[in-house]
Amino acid sequence: MDADSPTIPKRTLTDILFILFLRLVAISCFWFGLQYWAMLVGYSLVGAGRFDLLTLPWKVASSSLAVLFLVTSLGLWLVVSWGPVIWVLAAGGQIVMYGFLPEIFGANRLVVIFHISVALVYLGFRATLWWENRKRRREVSVDLP
Repeated sequence: MDADSPTIPKRTLTDILFILFLRLVAISCFWFGLQYWAMLVGYSLVGAGRFDLLTLPWKVASSSLAVLFLVTSLGLWLVVSWGPVIWVLAAGGQIVMYGFLPEIFGANRLVVIFHISVALVYLGFRATLWWENRKRRREVSVDLP
């Protein structure tokens, strides 16, 4: 008996590695989000980072990033299209904080380098996936006279 539904194409090695990469980034974003929440409720930094003790720039940045990183981790884990978009917002916020405003937030070069390297690896994966899909479409297409 023939199947009524079309077959689902097999995932390539690049697809599998890309999903694994997104899930690893999701775990790191979840960790960033938990760190911000721990700071805001006074669990970390010996209570010195509680929300009521922070300056206004830190209140805005930490509360925004606490939410953004957790939403990002969900989007990246589920491999949905809005996950990387929210990641760009969260990572961009930290890059601006630690890279361009070190007099307010302090300098944290490791976080900036991490986010830039993740962005470069992501772009490399997307370029490779685009190239593979283009190659696959050429193989499947039929040219009729």
